[in-house]
Amino acid sequence: MNQLIQTLISGLSLGSIYALIALGYTMVYGIAKMLNFAHGDIIMVGAYTCIWATRALGVSPILGALISIVVCSMLGITIESLAYRPLRQAPPLAVLITAIGISYLLQNLALLIFGSEQIGYPTVVNIPNFSIGEITVDGKAVCTLIVTSLIMIALHLFVNKTRIGKAMRAVSEDKDAAQLMGIDVNKTITITFAIGSALAAVASIFYGSVYVFIRPNTGSMPGIKAFTAAVFGGIGSIPGAMLGGILLGIIEQLTKAYVSTLMADAIVFGVLILVLIIKPTGLLGTKDHEKV
Repeated sequence: MNQLIQTLISGLSLGSIYALIALGYTMVYGIAKMLNFAHGDIIMVGAYTCIWATRALGVSPILGALISIVVCSMLGITIESLAYRPLRQAPPLAVLITAIGISYLLQNLALLIFGSEQIGYPTVVNIPNFSIGEITVDGKAVCTLIVTSLIMIALHLFVNKTRIGKAMRAVSEDKDAAQLMGIDVNKTITITFAIGSALAAVASIFYGSVYVFIRPNTGSMPGIKAFTAAVFGGIGSIPGAMLGGILLGIIEQLTKAYVSTLMADAIVFGVLILVLIIKPTGLLGTKDHEKV
């Protein structure tokens, strides 16, 4: 029983990281209807930025993490302006090819600047473990889950209660109609990319704190898993991204503990396929009814 509880706690920690990344995916898709497959590599940029800030500038790890959030937000704005904005009316394949190109560009730039060797991430989140009876609870796991939950609630309130959030929902429904109503579509989508990239930077803080070492391809697999989580929960749904990330992390850790480490990814993607067969819109996704 203790092993099961420990595995569930590990799954919650991992799932919270996936959920943070998935929230960025779902924000961009929900508003701009575009999948930013370079999103995972922004995590890597955020991690390296924090490392650079603490080593080259000599700032504290917390300040380095804040700098990484600002840098990733600016990177998201740049990517949207230069790469995705001209492709809004382009076929999905063109967007996919562009995203893959951006991903390889970011990875190779990191390779040129930092080299291929793994680099240790500074200690930003340093919360000691604590015990409940015979069960040891990872302090970082609890912190990750709390932060992710707070961000999800804040995003939900932001999108539904603020003026900018209402503009985002209008752009999501109909860009042309939103523009006729006086909404700056470009500005709204740019803000969305900035928020999504900032979330990737926050995810890099917890990912680096848990997994310690960073490489140029660090963001690739977490990015794929987070996209899977977003689809699993219902892409475009903020609570769905949270639910999908948590469930994905738990399924992955349970598989590693009780089935096989080698089979973990296959089972995770198999569960996704099964869910999409039963409910194509994801667990909390809704169908779009298009009038003709």
